[in-house]
Amino acid sequence: MDYIQPLWPAFPELFLLLAVSVILIADLFIKEENRIVTYGLTQGALFFAIVITWMWATREPIYTFSGMFVDDFMSDVLKLIVLLSVMLVLAYSRAYLGSRDMFKGEFFALILFATLGMMIMISANHLLVLYLGLELMMLSLYSMIALQRDSATATEAAMKYFVLGALASGLLLYGMSMIYGATGTLEITELAQIISEGSTVSTVLVFGLVFLVAGIGFELGAAPFHMWVPDVYHGAPNAVALFVSSVPKLAGFALIIRLLGQALGDEQLVLHWQQMLIVMAVLSLVIGNITAIVQTNLKRMLAYSTISHMGFVLLGVLAGDDNGFSAAMFYMIVYVLTNLAAFGMLLLLSRAGFEADNLTDFKGLNQRSPWYAFMMLLVMFSMTGIPPMVGFYAKLAVLQAVLNAGFLGLAVLAVLFSVVGAFYYLRVVKLMYFDTPDDTTKLAPTADVKALMSLNGAALLFFGIVPQPLMAICLYSIQASL
Repeated sequence: MDYIQPLWPAFPELFLLLAVSVILIADLFIKEENRIVTYGLTQGALFFAIVITWMWATREPIYTFSGMFVDDFMSDVLKLIVLLSVMLVLAYSRAYLGSRDMFKGEFFALILFATLGMMIMISANHLLVLYLGLELMMLSLYSMIALQRDSATATEAAMKYFVLGALASGLLLYGMSMIYGATGTLEITELAQIISEGSTVSTVLVFGLVFLVAGIGFELGAAPFHMWVPDVYHGAPNAVALFVSSVPKLAGFALIIRLLGQALGDEQLVLHWQQMLIVMAVLSLVIGNITAIVQTNLKRMLAYSTISHMGFVLLGVLAGDDNGFSAAMFYMIVYVLTNLAAFGMLLLLSRAGFEADNLTDFKGLNQRSPWYAFMMLLVMFSMTGIPPMVGFYAKLAVLQAVLNAGFLGLAVLAVLFSVVGAFYYLRVVKLMYFDTPDDTTKLAPTADVKALMSLNGAALLFFGIVPQPLMAICLYSIQASL
């Protein structure tokens, strides 16, 4: 059994790879009218991946594949949230995909390959493994966005995303090659050790760092690398926009922690990447919030609000200590949970031939379906940061980390632009509760979507009232893994 033991830390990834291969083959023999079987197999694969991740969860980092892959507490937590989120995405999307002839094996295979890429990124302990995971995820995302080949907006969005993604990949690879030239290794733990033992930081290393931060900015959709975000959200089918806008952000967070927190977390280098993150965070807060105000399309508004949220995540990261990283992790998890509910509502309102992605489509929702109007109100309050919603504690944790790191001006700026953000979030609430509906049709989702949407909204309230356990898990994850 000695040859199996080195595979244990990667069992969830190996299982998912085997599962997606089986699903791809099985789908060839499943008739169109029985496609629900592929959906069930996909959900089953994700469920068993959760069970395996849970069973093999560890408090101490375990390295395998010659130190290129690591299983630690942070990776287990992030993988569990990724897998649960993907299950939720599939449940929310089922009716939408069916009504638009997208309920096909290709969609499920691509979403599983993207999930596998994210899991590899999260557990990578080598820059090339990190890059391979990133490319597996990105190539799947490009294909998913272009899945509606007859849609001009979808193919345009996929093309823009591909071109800019290729540019970001080039930047990351160039940065990695410079770092290899400066240190002679690409293994993350070895890299951190070599840098900490060196007396000075070489110019080549700093140049490599600049390219890596640029690549990270693109993956997160932070300004000034945000150009793809609004077009992709707008052009992609709602079900794909739901996935692209939420779950990959968790892998993006892992990318930051593995690169900046672990590999390049030396005090001398922190001073270099801190300055770049300050610029990106400020630009993201300003551009995201100001531009979101003038949007009339909900998906574009959420895209610009995502840019501002990524500014908040970067504020946590630039604090450069365990509290800052854990605050950023907490913020990212809360963002994903909230964004899933926001796009889930958008899918709920959509029907065949009608995307429901304009702000005016939410007019008078309270008169049509008071419960779903209340769920959307919880989402908007959480995004605004109004207590007792969990979004309030996410912003508060980041602001405390920023203040502890001595950046008073940044904290004040973040609060000011949170107030600006309140305008466009509360505008949705006003439309739902104070305007007359153009359409009086009652919403009638399936029982599972109804239950999941209610649980999703309740989770925003529950973690707002009891945020400590999740915050403690985030802090322990960072302390046990760095």
